[in-house]
Amino acid sequence: MYLSISLQAQTPSDALMMNSKQICFLLDYNYSSFDNYWEGELKRENQTIAMVKRNSILSMVAVGILDNLNFYAGVPYIKTESTHPNGGKFAGASGFQDLTVALKYRWLNKQLGNGRLAGLATIGFSIPVSQYLPDYMPYSIGLGTPELSYRAILECRHNSDWYLRGAGTYLWRGYAKAEREYYYNNGSYYTPWMDVPSAITAEAVIGKWLFSDALQIELSYLGSRSLSGDDIRPYNPPQPTNKVHMDRVGVFAHYFFPKLKGLGFLAYHNRIVAGRNVPEMNTTGFGATYFFNYRK
Repeated sequence: MYLSISLQAQTPSDALMMNSKQICFLLDYNYSSFDNYWEGELKRENQTIAMVKRNSILSMVAVGILDNLNFYAGVPYIKTESTHPNGGKFAGASGFQDLTVALKYRWLNKQLGNGRLAGLATIGFSIPVSQYLPDYMPYSIGLGTPELSYRAILECRHNSDWYLRGAGTYLWRGYAKAEREYYYNNGSYYTPWMDVPSAITAEAVIGKWLFSDALQIELSYLGSRSLSGDDIRPYNPPQPTNKVHMDRVGVFAHYFFPKLKGLGFLAYHNRIVAGRNVPEMNTTGFGATYFFNYRK
């Protein structure tokens, strides 16, 4: 029921590239909360657990192997809780979630008329790094499954410093192990291994660079659709097998300090505005980036 939140700061999901022999560190904090969710397509209120809250700290590194090839690695620490944990019967969860590694390759970087067209491709892999419980939703800190991602990105930047970016991603997911020997997913399964649905996503971004590329601002839309799965059953908690559809809109800003070379500050806000088997979640975050040449 919780979804990963993508950033736009030298990450696998954007069109920015580190030059060869450069390295960038990202430290990000975000806070998410919701008190309504979609049970299937029916919107409901959290009447027993009230407001669910999630705090996340992400550390990530981006390394410029070549001018057109970057490597990424990151892992978030997540803590979940609710304002009224049902008389104390449900506690939140905390711990390190999934380690993600990725390679991003820029295969196109061409001047076209009054602008420049960039084409990129990303392949990523993530795996849980702690023994968290994926079947403890909505408090679980992750899906508990290995994931392979294949992403294609196109960005057109006009000479006026406006740009448009589109991206499509296929997410292959494996199995998550629950602490029970039976579950229901449009039928009975006598096994603790839950088949987590794979998904596709589509993203559209409009942005602009200001003040001689010192400030980057963006408006974005992200849509995600599971390729299989079931709906949350009435008066039951969600589980990793659920079919998750969501539409999310967001704003993002990244400022690079001209007098402090390599240092940047970012802030963003996202909101899930429609979906199926997802929370109506608001996420606000901020962070810092720092890049430098690791070898002359």
